[in-house]
Amino acid sequence: MFLAQAPAAPIEVPSVDYAAVLPMLIVFGVACIGVLVEAFAPKATRWGIQVTISLVAIIAAGVSLILYATGASASKAGTTTFSGSISVDRPSLFLWGTLLLLGLGAVFLIADRKVEPGGAFVAQAAIRPGTVQDRAQAATTSQTEVFPLTLFALGGMMTFCAANDLLTMFIALEVLSLPLYLMCGLARRRRLISQEAAVKYFLLGAFSSAFFLYGLALLYGYADSVKLADIAHAAAGSDRSDTLLFAGLGLLVVGLLFKGSVGPFHTWTPDVYQGAPTPVTGFMAACTKVAAFGAILRVLSVGFSSTSWEWRGVMWAVAIISMALGAILGLTQTDVKRMIAYSSVAHAGFLLVGAIAMTEDGLSSTLFYLLAYGFTTLAAFGVVSLVRDSSGEATHLSAWAGLAKRSPVLAGVFTFLLLALAGIPLTSGFIGKFVVFSAALSDGMAPLVVVALIFSAVAAFFYLRVIVLMYFSEPAADGPTVTVPGGFTTAAIALGVVVTLVLGVLPAFALDWAGAGGFAS
Repeated sequence: MFLAQAPAAPIEVPSVDYAAVLPMLIVFGVACIGVLVEAFAPKATRWGIQVTISLVAIIAAGVSLILYATGASASKAGTTTFSGSISVDRPSLFLWGTLLLLGLGAVFLIADRKVEPGGAFVAQAAIRPGTVQDRAQAATTSQTEVFPLTLFALGGMMTFCAANDLLTMFIALEVLSLPLYLMCGLARRRRLISQEAAVKYFLLGAFSSAFFLYGLALLYGYADSVKLADIAHAAAGSDRSDTLLFAGLGLLVVGLLFKGSVGPFHTWTPDVYQGAPTPVTGFMAACTKVAAFGAILRVLSVGFSSTSWEWRGVMWAVAIISMALGAILGLTQTDVKRMIAYSSVAHAGFLLVGAIAMTEDGLSSTLFYLLAYGFTTLAAFGVVSLVRDSSGEATHLSAWAGLAKRSPVLAGVFTFLLLALAGIPLTSGFIGKFVVFSAALSDGMAPLVVVALIFSAVAAFFYLRVIVLMYFSEPAADGPTVTVPGGFTTAAIALGVVVTLVLGVLPAFALDWAGAGGFAS
């Protein structure tokens, strides 16, 4: 005799707000189309197709983002979709808009074929420089695998900063990281150092992912959930031991700080920035920083705000260490790309000051700082790619001596960007530091602001050293030349310079946008 079985409970299909996540879906969808182009399109036509669809994808995603943000369906409180795993709120929309604009500039740099004949990338990384195969590669059109990789990384970054649970955040972390590991090793020039950078980034990135995943597991054991809201609820009113909570938080934050180049988890940054193709370095320096700090802000604000008294002191120490390492070690650098890398570490410390303020002003000021820093850095790497000698880019500081006499325009643009990184008035860097430090002061962190101001002054020295070298030194007779930029590189540099100037003179609209609302959980 068979026993009657109870009917199975119906499976609940998760609701998806397609209008809210359309920008992310467009980027991922076109990335998949780019893979098909690589598989089926004739080699001679791939570059034009890939550049076109990449630019169309970013512009279409931006248009859909604007339509959603200004439409009636967009709530100021935000919305969650995909069973609550993705949160589309005002900070998410701001970060997505920032990433798409920076991604547009990065695609411009990547697509340029005039600065480096044949493009900056090579498909077969095993080919040795100087061989017949290498010369044959240089004579062909630029390799185009990098375009779908860029879009996959960009889509991963958008998912990463909008993820509302830790498992989705981990998957997004891998989606954004794996393409970057590959892109770092594709430099046409200085192939060995490029491959070394890729290996270092991959190995250290794997360690950071392991920390993140172990922290996720401990937090799941504590809260019986990976959703940030559930973790916050458990932390606020649970009688369980806090060992799992704070151990999990510590390991989780290590993985996030690694992606944000925050000292002392920055050891990959100078080597990878120096070895990667400069367009990829610009993309990493600008976009990865935005995604990482977007995730840090969400994790701390949504998941762990109720325990801020316990972890805040540790984050103070991390911010101070990052500022100190970036400012002091930046003074010793003789390579422009490594100098900007240590500048990135110092700026990560300044960003962390705003991130741990845990107020509305702290959130909006940090978002504004990310916008300002991203465009300045992207344009700076665009300028670096133009100073070249027979071996490729001339990044040693001695090669920049007297650059103002060789190219006054380029020297003037780079000077403006360096002053913005130093935080000089009438630039976005000044406004960014001003609003971050003001938010920290309002939240009772005056000692940390004083330390930040000291290291900001120290960091300004190595920016000014480059300016003095360009204007008050004589150029070497056999010094490098300044390549006339192509249209794509010109557009990328112009975009960064214009945004840096506008945000320094008229920052109100961006600050209002950044402060339009908080995180949704």
